[in-house]
Amino acid sequence: MRIVQKFGGTSVGSIERIQATAKIIKGELEQGNEIAVVVSAMSGETNRLLHLANNINDNPPMREVDALVATGEQVTAALLAIELDALGVSAYSFSGAQAGFKTEGCHTKARIKDVQGDHLIKHMERGEVPVVTGFQGVDAKGDVTTLGRGGSDTSAVALAIAVKADSCDIYTDVDGIYTTDPRIEPNARKMDSISYEEMLEFASLGAKVLQTRSVELGMRYNMPIHLRSSFDLVEGTRVSKEDSNMERAEISGVAHNRDEAKVTIKGIPDQPGIAAAVFGPVAAADINVDVIVQNISEDGQTDLTFTVPRNDYQATMDLLNTLCTKMNAREVTGDNTVAKISIIGVGMRSHTGVAKKMFDVLAQENINIQMITTSEIKVTVVLEEKYIEVAVRALHQAFNLAQD
Repeated sequence: MRIVQKFGGTSVGSIERIQATAKIIKGELEQGNEIAVVVSAMSGETNRLLHLANNINDNPPMREVDALVATGEQVTAALLAIELDALGVSAYSFSGAQAGFKTEGCHTKARIKDVQGDHLIKHMERGEVPVVTGFQGVDAKGDVTTLGRGGSDTSAVALAIAVKADSCDIYTDVDGIYTTDPRIEPNARKMDSISYEEMLEFASLGAKVLQTRSVELGMRYNMPIHLRSSFDLVEGTRVSKEDSNMERAEISGVAHNRDEAKVTIKGIPDQPGIAAAVFGPVAAADINVDVIVQNISEDGQTDLTFTVPRNDYQATMDLLNTLCTKMNAREVTGDNTVAKISIIGVGMRSHTGVAKKMFDVLAQENINIQMITTSEIKVTVVLEEKYIEVAVRALHQAFNLAQD
């Protein structure tokens, strides 16, 4: 098999962890597999480098920020290649540019345009291990660019596609995807497999085990992803396309996100283009909007309520207060003590009454639902943050997610 292995910051966070990682790689080679590796910076290193930049300049040029933080992965790649050499494995470190990662877009938020990986395939076929820096590439001007936080996952999947790998194995400090957060529900069960669609929903709702862009890329090119632990070498969770022959349970898991705030602009004119007039400036401020509810019009006026990330709450409130004056709206209100909880599963397509069951469970716990949104495989509600743990445990039990 041809495998791309990605090791996150905790997996390479010290010399001892780099040595353990090198043994994992050598073990895969000894099984006859061809291996390429993508690495993150050592845990905490990116933050350290950003802190250095901010100590010099409160608003450093983004081009130079990318040039600076990209060195974190280069250190890891070189150290890992050195350790592999000590174990008798031929290994070569490559920067994103050397590995063939072409990017486009702005600094610190670049996107992968192309990966030219033929030269890496030649190394792999000779039994050598390319060790590639994740999170980075080079743009059309030859400048180093980075992909944003979590970008090493995306680098790994993109490289796996470029070298025609059979699997992309993402090593981290957790051993798989669980039916819910084990810190809240001790009976949470590790899933053997999950569909790309389900994983996208989990990732978008705050499950930080896989970066959303990496899952999107894997789904587009049908690249299997195996999430596993570098600390405990057991089978993890495999992310792949949905198996149409498999009978699915009602839902696969319960996800939640505390990083939420709710804002409402009240008494705005109910007329064509009003939503665009509100959400246009919000989008221009680079604020992501999620759940949206518009109330029924009364006397030619309506209310718009939506959720935003909590760290964008004050900026959104300031923006809406400005819009309130321009639109002659009545007032703006907000609440940064809300959270989202979702039930997720492709089984919803073939099971009826799933949403009702969720609402019944929350009602039995005397939890008020403030907002609701649905998709084909997800039902999400907004509620007071203080109820999140009770809601997670109640829903996990009601849908029998602890059972095999």
